[in-house]
Amino acid sequence: MYRDRTEAGKRLAEALINYKKQPVVVYALPRGGVVLGVEVARALEAPLDLIVVRKIGHPLSAEYAIGAVAEDGYIVTNPVETATLDRRWIERAAAAELKEARRRRAVFLRNRSPVEVRNKLAIIVDDGLATGLTMQAAIHEIRKRGPRAVIVAVPVAAPETVNDIRPQVEGLVVLYIPGGFFGAVGSYYEFFDQVSDEEVVDLMKSMPQVISGAAPAVWNGLA
Repeated sequence: MYRDRTEAGKRLAEALINYKKQPVVVYALPRGGVVLGVEVARALEAPLDLIVVRKIGHPLSAEYAIGAVAEDGYIVTNPVETATLDRRWIERAAAAELKEARRRRAVFLRNRSPVEVRNKLAIIVDDGLATGLTMQAAIHEIRKRGPRAVIVAVPVAAPETVNDIRPQVEGLVVLYIPGGFFGAVGSYYEFFDQVSDEEVVDLMKSMPQVISGAAPAVWNGLA
């Protein structure tokens, strides 16, 4: 159990400390992941950027993810959940979430330019993985930017999601993999309040945009 996202971010930063002052770009998934991303980026003395992907919720339960959409329109879905849904409904839902992703990028980053990650190490941070669909969309988005390697780092993840994500990245850091996942990331936090747009904007303003470093050591593994 984590007290809140800040504590989880500090503990995640400790697990990644070997990357300090290396050519790393930390990417956070808004909104909750930004709180952790700030802690990780500060500890590693690395720049922080955002990957704005959006969950596609089930038509009968919006909080339950059946898919996710990246900013280029790439859609990741759970085929078991989407098999009985109208494809046109999925496309409309994805289009709506894509519009929201672009709105959020404009709000969160204003005129801030993307951090150059080509030939660097990309570390993607979120507050946890349930279905992992938004993280898969984020990995797709990052790969297009040409990093030398991608690492996903989270405080908690469902065991089956760890198995799904591991083959897609060069490194996976998960602080806690429960034997029986409760079904919601917030179940592993004492305080898990919604993070507002304004909080994300303020957090991003507090971070420098570009920091350089030395060449990274090769690392691959699951913590």
